[in-house]
Amino acid sequence: MSIIFKTAFSLIGGILLSQSLSAQKTEQLKSPDGNIAVELKNNSGKISYDIRYKNEVFLEDSPLGLETSIGDFSKNLENTSFQKDHIENSYELKKAKVSHVDYVANELVGKFLNSNKDTLIVKFRVSNRDVAYSYQLKSHEGKNSLKILNEKSGFKLPGDATSYISPQATPMIGWMGTKPSYEEEYTLNEKLSTPSKYGVGYTFPALFKISDKGWLLISETGTDSHYPGCRLGEATENGLFEVEFPQEGENNGVAETYAIQSLPASTPWRTITLGSTLKPIVESTVAFDLVEEKYEASMDYKMGRASWSWIVWQDPSINYEDQVEFIDLAADMEWEYVLIDANWDRNIGRKKMEELVNYADSKNVDILLWYNSNGLWNEAPQTPKDKMNNTIQRQKEMAWLQKIGVKGLKIDFFGGDKQVTMKLYEDILTDANNYGLAITFHGCTLPRGWEKMYPNYVTSEAVLASENLIFQQASLDKHALNATLLPFTRNAVGAMDFSPVFLNKRLSRNQENGTVRSTTDAFELATSVLYFSPIQHYGLTPNNLDEQPDYVLNFLKEVPSVWDETIYIGGTPEDYCAMARRKGDKWYIAVVNAKKEKRKISLEIPMLAGQTIKHLFDKKDATAAFEEIKIRKNGKVKLDLASEGGAVLYTE
Repeated sequence: MSIIFKTAFSLIGGILLSQSLSAQKTEQLKSPDGNIAVELKNNSGKISYDIRYKNEVFLEDSPLGLETSIGDFSKNLENTSFQKDHIENSYELKKAKVSHVDYVANELVGKFLNSNKDTLIVKFRVSNRDVAYSYQLKSHEGKNSLKILNEKSGFKLPGDATSYISPQATPMIGWMGTKPSYEEEYTLNEKLSTPSKYGVGYTFPALFKISDKGWLLISETGTDSHYPGCRLGEATENGLFEVEFPQEGENNGVAETYAIQSLPASTPWRTITLGSTLKPIVESTVAFDLVEEKYEASMDYKMGRASWSWIVWQDPSINYEDQVEFIDLAADMEWEYVLIDANWDRNIGRKKMEELVNYADSKNVDILLWYNSNGLWNEAPQTPKDKMNNTIQRQKEMAWLQKIGVKGLKIDFFGGDKQVTMKLYEDILTDANNYGLAITFHGCTLPRGWEKMYPNYVTSEAVLASENLIFQQASLDKHALNATLLPFTRNAVGAMDFSPVFLNKRLSRNQENGTVRSTTDAFELATSVLYFSPIQHYGLTPNNLDEQPDYVLNFLKEVPSVWDETIYIGGTPEDYCAMARRKGDKWYIAVVNAKKEKRKISLEIPMLAGQTIKHLFDKKDATAAFEEIKIRKNGKVKLDLASEGGAVLYTE
């Protein structure tokens, strides 16, 4: 990793500028290309900011500040200095939507004193796609710690903006009291003044359409054991969303909602990605640009694809014989993993699990095991439980898992965003790295830069995922629609374990009952590229190997789960989505149609101009057809998509 800081001012010039600006109340920072402008202001002791893109207002005057146990940093603030820097940072990622990032941004650091003469530092970074800011706090009296009781950070949207955002759930509701777990439906082009479903605001990330000017995505990154996970509150009448801490009842009331830190203290980054199209949002790496790796990997963690019996065959499949079938399925598909879900300790047993691990190893397949996160924060009964919430039990369990050859864990049912819960995530990841275990979280919070921060972190659910396609027909009926939301919202900021690709017409074991799929097979295949997760858990079942043509199975044997490059091609929420991903010199372009009628879509894919490529597309009976086509020299192609259909274009 190379980091080059190019200070914008000489030492003497910087001192003079600092002195001259101490009396000023406004300072502007622009992106390297000049298109994004942030203005940091102090108006009668209250600091705020606004954002313009190509001279159009994307965020109006929005508040900044903190309320803490050592003083109020939201009013009566005095400017002391501004400092600007230019930053260039190149780094590599092993398990993300891109593998190499050249981050270029401009930075503005504003320092302010409160009435107690303690210091608030507000740091802004502006790249050509993103704006981000964070706070630092220093005590002039040399105090050792503080409580950050409340953030006054906010985002004031223009009055004509509309939302695609997911409501925050209230604590201890849902199945066995496991919410909140980021598993709610998104608003659809909703007016800002509309109350949320539960009346307690919205989760990150939050997507807004800024009239006909463009799009804006708000999120956060860098949250670890030093801070709670935050959310957006309800919108005020004038379109202001303020940052909120967790609710008191989360995690069954365990621990406080605010942050407790040593001094000097710092906060995670608030991020705003914006542009005239959704391209910056799909391609943004801001979640990783602002964070650093917290520890070294104890081994080279392997990403890949996994079979998973539970997603279609459900609870009865967690037995020795069925798991052998799904190990064989993974082996036949040349996938790296099989995931064995809840209650394996009861239904299979630890001794037989050792046998399964050995059998899987003989097939060149590795095993991932499910665990309940629980201590006492919900009533979820599935086992193993009381293993991951306690340091002593966790390390003992992980030592056994390492000994028998298990390679990773899926840990479920967290139900909260308090600082103590963020510490539990971090403790699990840290311990797991010591035992060579990769970690997936379910029933959980949004990952906030964790793919880079924690080298053995893999992916998180934090979405209304594919299990709901099995549970209720209404979810399956919205499957195609949601495929044009999630790439621009949840999956834009982090790995998302949706668990895609279902090729059974009825999502059940016997195919005689269960929910009925209306998406085409080509649509389902496209989601293997559209949805990003470094380990991708697929919805295939053993019968699919006999029912599907070789070109479908060969595609699923070869499609990667991590990428070197990701490019937005086209689409908007509720309409269609087209995205290109590259691994090495191979390109994959996924297209999905949200509409319940067939349509033609024209795309520009210059990376494949003049090439003969493979094309999976919709047949009239909703199965997937295959052909080779040649892309025009101008890179343009027209596709016919069925109702809730899709297509995949890919190279050798």
